Amino acid sequence: MIGADANGSGADSNAIAATSAGFDNPVLQSQAMYRNLLSAMAQPGRIISCDLSLEVPLPLWPTTAAAALTLLDFDTPLWLDPVAATVLPLSDYLRFHCGCPLVQASGNAAFAIISDPAELPPLNVFAAGTDEYPDRSATLLIQVERLDDSRGVILRGPGIESKQCFQAKGLPSGFWQQVQENHSGFPQGVDMIFCAQDRIAALPRSTQVEV
Repeated sequence: MIGADANGSGADSNAIAATSAGFDNPVLQSQAMYRNLLSAMAQPGRIISCDLSLEVPLPLWPTTAAAALTLLDFDTPLWLDPVAATVLPLSDYLRFHCGCPLVQASGNAAFAIISDPAELPPLNVFAAGTDEYPDRSATLLIQVERLDDSRGVILRGPGIESKQCFQAKGLPSGFWQQVQENHSGFPQGVDMIFCAQDRIAALPRSTQVEV
């Protein structure tokens, strides 16, 4: 945590700022974000706008921070990508507001934050659950520069009437082939929430992807 004496002298000012920020109204704002997340998961590929006024430590987007504040707690081990893991104010922020333990092994995480999509490891390094307990899988919060539902891959499956176009800027080469493999193991597999600056979209493991 933050290195400081009893009076706070010597503490990194950025770290102090990180732990002082959060939802202004935790109950109402977390409920609103939870509804946004539910809508995104129920309608894969649909872009949901989020009305947020959060000051968060870089490299987090406000949407990523809001999702973390809503979903994470003492029982949800969190993995950070190599970029985010080196930012002390970010780690302090998440520990302070969420109480979530940080893990170094991706396979032990219930949630993962990918602050830079270029740092996204193969999807199969994360927990996919088991046949008996498919809910013991990881959910990935993946930050992207832009979301687009007018072009890109074609999504089909539960929550989609016919088909849904979807594109997220900055994903690594071969990502959509990995998503197809992830879906092939259903009901096992990881779920993904894409976070842009003020919008989110989701890709649950039940969704089929046509590249």
